[in-house]
Amino acid sequence: MDTTAIVFEQPGRLTVKRLALTAPQAADVVVETVVSGISTGTEKMLFDGSMPRFPGMTYPLVPGYESVARVIKAGPVSGRKVGDTVFVPGASCFEGAAGLFGATADRLVIPGARTILVPELYLEDAPLLALAATAHHALIRAERPVDLIIGHGVLGRLMARLACALGQEPPQVLETLPERRHGADGYEVLDPGAADHSVPRHTIIDASGSLSALDSAIGWLAKGGTLVLAGFYGERVDFAFPPAFMREISVLLSSEFKPDDLQAVLDLVTAGRLSLGGLVTHSAAPTDAEAAYQTAFEDPACLKMVIDWRKAA
Repeated sequence: MDTTAIVFEQPGRLTVKRLALTAPQAADVVVETVVSGISTGTEKMLFDGSMPRFPGMTYPLVPGYESVARVIKAGPVSGRKVGDTVFVPGASCFEGAAGLFGATADRLVIPGARTILVPELYLEDAPLLALAATAHHALIRAERPVDLIIGHGVLGRLMARLACALGQEPPQVLETLPERRHGADGYEVLDPGAADHSVPRHTIIDASGSLSALDSAIGWLAKGGTLVLAGFYGERVDFAFPPAFMREISVLLSSEFKPDDLQAVLDLVTAGRLSLGGLVTHSAAPTDAEAAYQTAFEDPACLKMVIDWRKAA
């Protein structure tokens, strides 16, 4: 059995090619991918070679951890059945390429326990579940309501929507790019220069991944405030110590989402308290993957690009 996969052969070089798949075991499912999202954080760093090295990281690799698929074969102890629609947060099932994170292919083999059942109604928006779970994880890490979110990309938008869905007061969101200040849903988005910083904030979450935002964020915090770093920072993180010291702030890192975050987000979506709509702005066929990745990484008007495997030739 084989698959068509998007492969980063080396930094800066992308191909679409056939790869052999590992044989499924009793606890595995075989799925056919419907759509897969492109991450502008980890995938961009894997593509341009700026991702810090970690165990198991090697090229060529299959990226992706935002795929929605249908089960076409289910092992007897997989916990899934043929026809199920599932979210796939990554796979490692390829011969001749590493799976980092391995979900951007038209057919995958993955343990059924790693998949998340998704109602068919939400299939088109379900690639956003990983980012929504990441946003949820950051909000939980903050341990108190968020006052300010920096960045109005997809992560920042989901974070603001989630804060409202969880019953918090609508946070203020700051965005430097005019192209990304639209689309607020129950909260306010401002240019940082137009915001009123005279009232200190108790909790700020950086969803921009921009190192240049940190000193300003610390300056906006109240004494004893908390700064949560929810982006991925490929370079050394530093900030001016005196303002942080005088405020005696806490800096928290929000890392990978957990299965509980995914389930919590899905529960909010199915209950009608959280919308994932309006965030997938671009779609491309697998044959146009090279241009699609370029658009996803470079065009600020592109909030979320998905690869639609139903358009495969």
